Amino acid sequence: MAAAQPEQRLPLAGIRVLDLSAYIAGPYGCTQLADMGAEVIKVEPPAGDNLRKYPSTLEAESRAFLGVNRSKRGIVIDLKQVDGLAVLQKLVDSADVLVHNFRPGVPERLGIGYEQLKQRRPQLVYCAVTGYGENGPMKDNAGYDQVLQTFTGICTLQGPAGGDPQIVYGSVVDYYAAALVASGVTAALFERSRSGQGQYVGVSLLRSALAMQSARLIKADGEPLNVGRDMRSGGITGIHPAKEGYIYLSANTAHFWTTLCERVGLPELAGDERYDTVRKRAEHADALIPKLRAALSARTAHEWETVFGSDVPCSAARQLEEMFEHPQVRAENMMATMSHPVVGSYQGFTEVVKFGNAAAPAPFAAPALGQHSDQILAANGYSAEEISRLRALGVIR
Repeated sequence: MAAAQPEQRLPLAGIRVLDLSAYIAGPYGCTQLADMGAEVIKVEPPAGDNLRKYPSTLEAESRAFLGVNRSKRGIVIDLKQVDGLAVLQKLVDSADVLVHNFRPGVPERLGIGYEQLKQRRPQLVYCAVTGYGENGPMKDNAGYDQVLQTFTGICTLQGPAGGDPQIVYGSVVDYYAAALVASGVTAALFERSRSGQGQYVGVSLLRSALAMQSARLIKADGEPLNVGRDMRSGGITGIHPAKEGYIYLSANTAHFWTTLCERVGLPELAGDERYDTVRKRAEHADALIPKLRAALSARTAHEWETVFGSDVPCSAARQLEEMFEHPQVRAENMMATMSHPVVGSYQGFTEVVKFGNAAAPAPFAAPALGQHSDQILAANGYSAEEISRLRALGVIR
């Protein structure tokens, strides 16, 4: 008789997370924890997460808020009131993780600093997301994605050499910081499983922005500061116009370069020793790129995708909207339909990481402001009369 297989479960099943953060980095880090099986409770002030107020063609809710905060239950607590602090402290008593993005010093003034909550619950993993870190002359500065892009040189290197700096749109620093939140918290939970003790986890947008540039941020002894740090491959690898549309090509290896030349009808370039390394092709980009683009003008970007197949890394430039129904995205179950009490039914991204045979949790919509306040408080021992009293005082919504 075959041995019974152990029940498959997600890594963070049974973990409870209190998400006090706003905008993207902290909230999306908590969403990733929800994808790993954690129960996440989003705690908002009476005015709500500022991301709710961002421009959106959806009238009832911000598209950004929906995308960043799925799979959470929501409660509104006014932490500036004594009764509000008491409510949060009671939630902390049964929580494993707390995440916030207050500026340094603010949590202590509110009564929810790490040392304060550690005395109450030593097992708590406490994650603080800041702009510039907890120390130094800029620790009190407000940190935002594009501010940190500009501060750390991302914008300068994004633009053309000698040209104007350019923002990388899409909140890339925030989203990488979210990944650091998820990885830092899970590492701290792993250590807690051995020691029984929680700990402080610090994530900053400054660390995120610099970590994203680790391949650039190297300075050898004696080397001048002003050296080439651009990671681009001289122009062959990049986006090129086709007969219709644009196509991105990657030809950094000898095999891909040779195949590219053969498929576009320029086999003589593959055999030319002047171009047989990435560095040489970068040095001769002014001569190579016009020839390549002339050849690419014979077909559309989508036709070139078919010609190159899987033999040359490439992609036609697509619109984001195409991802809703793209067969590869669908095959990987990356989109799901969710129902929101105000917005109604909508599709959104889900399941950031896959874990063996464990079934992914069914995603659900980001909460409306205070949607689950009563449910969460009742589950934590509050009576209907106490909940009504707190609501009348404006402590909850």
